[in-house]
Amino acid sequence: MNPELFLQLDRVIHEKGRLAIMSGLAAASELSFTELRDMLGMTDGNLTTHIRTLQQEGFVSVAKSYQNNRPLTSCSLTPAGRKAFAEYINLLEQIIQQSKPQ
Repeated sequence: MNPELFLQLDRVIHEKGRLAIMSGLAAASELSFTELRDMLGMTDGNLTTHIRTLQQEGFVSVAKSYQNNRPLTSCSLTPAGRKAFAEYINLLEQIIQQSKPQ
């Protein structure tokens, strides 16, 4: 197995909470903060911290609006986030293929 592949894994995405957020957003065009929080079982603070990190990397966009006179925060993957997530998944697939017995 090529250990270099492990070094290529994006550390921002690889963290468990952020990987879960990226996975959820990859499966949906957009999710509200509440939907993400409930789906992942995270606290508001924990989710906010991870979203902020992903947003700073340019992987996630956050939109604030109102729905039925209530604040609504929605998150979605940016094109760069979709690309980075696809590259991350492809790299994991390469690692898995190399670790399969011949």
